[in-house]
Amino acid sequence: MDVKAIEDIIRTMDNSQLGYLEINWQGISIIMKKQGEEGNIKNINIMGENKEKLNAISQNCEDKIIRTREEKTNELEITESEIATEKDDSIKEITAPIVGTFYSSPSPDKPSFVNVGSKVKKGDVLCIIEAMKLMNEIQSEVEGEVVEILAKNEQMVEYGQLIFKIKVSN
Repeated sequence: MDVKAIEDIIRTMDNSQLGYLEINWQGISIIMKKQGEEGNIKNINIMGENKEKLNAISQNCEDKIIRTREEKTNELEITESEIATEKDDSIKEITAPIVGTFYSSPSPDKPSFVNVGSKVKKGDVLCIIEAMKLMNEIQSEVEGEVVEILAKNEQMVEYGQLIFKIKVSN
């Protein structure tokens, strides 16, 4: 009987209306008792040589948990380093110069100024940000191709919030 099986038995007991459960299996005796509103009491009694087996299983589980944590830490380190190397110098990030409402088109019945894949020139209008009833046209600072639009139409944007990514043409 492994630790997972014991955990499953404990969960089953918790979720049942049983008040008492006793299991004897291969020299291992497990006794669980529930006591009214005071909470659940679970006793695990281990006989003779099986105590060493359960301790070995427990140690094995702890070792796996530690290895898993180390692997996840290594994965995070790899992911962070990959992100750092993937940062492309040819991508220009356009941020909101003011706080306001983001509009992707000049009016609801008109098409968007730009879409992902649109080619833009320096000075082309990318969007409008409305602040205090004033419509502020946000223009491209570079020539290139829009690779990502990070704000949604009629969404509030904050000062400095990333709203576009443009791949700069050479």
